[in-house]
Amino acid sequence: MLISFKTKKLHKACSQQQEMRKHYGLTMARKLQQRLMELSAADTLADISYLPPPRCHELTGNRVGQFSVDLLHPHRLLFVPANEPVPTRDDGGVDLKLVTEVEIIAIVDTH
Repeated sequence: MLISFKTKKLHKACSQQQEMRKHYGLTMARKLQQRLMELSAADTLADISYLPPPRCHELTGNRVGQFSVDLLHPHRLLFVPANEPVPTRDDGGVDLKLVTEVEIIAIVDTH
């Protein structure tokens, strides 16, 4: 799957080992790198498990349309489908089997 980043700062913090450790610490940097590799290796978003450990799921409320995967509790890696247009199912939801590009938008505590 193709991965892009919302900002240059976020891209730098997620793509350089030294920057990851500086921003998030060693343990979180390892987990972040693992999740990014999982996303990169997947063909589609449907290949990422909704069960732990990644627990990929769509968010609700003011984050509708965004997805997350778990990092170290309570932090999550947030992203949105980057396909244009976003592939949808007949019921209006995102068709995970057709999402081949994501944009990383944040690393946050959503709790």
